[in-house]
Amino acid sequence: MPPLLEAISLHKTFLDPNRAVMSALEGLSLAVAEGEFLAIVGPSGCGKSTLLRLLSGLEQPLAGQVLLRGQPLTAPRREIGFVFQKANLMPWRTVLRNISLPLEINHTPQAEALERAQALVSLVGLDGFADAYPNQLSGGMQQRVALARALIHEPSVLLLDEPFGSLDALTRERMNCELLRLWDLRRTTVVMVTHSINEALFLADRVLVMSPRPGRVRAEFPVPFPRPRDLVITAAPEFVQLARAVRAEIVE
Repeated sequence: MPPLLEAISLHKTFLDPNRAVMSALEGLSLAVAEGEFLAIVGPSGCGKSTLLRLLSGLEQPLAGQVLLRGQPLTAPRREIGFVFQKANLMPWRTVLRNISLPLEINHTPQAEALERAQALVSLVGLDGFADAYPNQLSGGMQQRVALARALIHEPSVLLLDEPFGSLDALTRERMNCELLRLWDLRRTTVVMVTHSINEALFLADRVLVMSPRPGRVRAEFPVPFPRPRDLVITAAPEFVQLARAVRAEIVE
């Protein structure tokens, strides 16, 4: 079966503050199967977030191409959801209205938009907070809203750019478990960028390690642990051994 999402020999450059050309990605290729959970790790500045923006269609590569279902991706598509490092919620809109916003933009009838948003409020565990505003929510709750907003279109692909990086350790663990629960329910194809090796191994079917800039795929690790997973697995000797192997491939 052909991959759902594929990157072929991506090259991307930027101008640094001195107007010099900086190569962010060089010859990067990867493929993601339908229903797969892929995690990407690597040193800071290696182009992980740039890669996600190319995979989303928000930016275009200098060379190479991104394919969605075998067709070139040249612009953002509704079937690709994106959750950024910050929740980016509109402070004047309630939880319900933040989640329904993408449907409203696409002129979905309001009653239908709110009904679908309410279903997602329940799905992400925010019952009782539909009428709350972002400043009344914890960081973890705000990220739940952002996740629900990204899921409102029932995307085929969900891109996650370090979505739990700003949360405390315990909240981050809870959000990892919540994300696994949601993924198990929907089996949406997920590509997640994270700095946490443990998070990557706990969540993913496969982990890619990127090289220092210019970024390319340096190593690949299938994750053998059976699902459903529990946080207890992170203390198992085989988990610790695999985490060490992944860490050894990350070159700062």
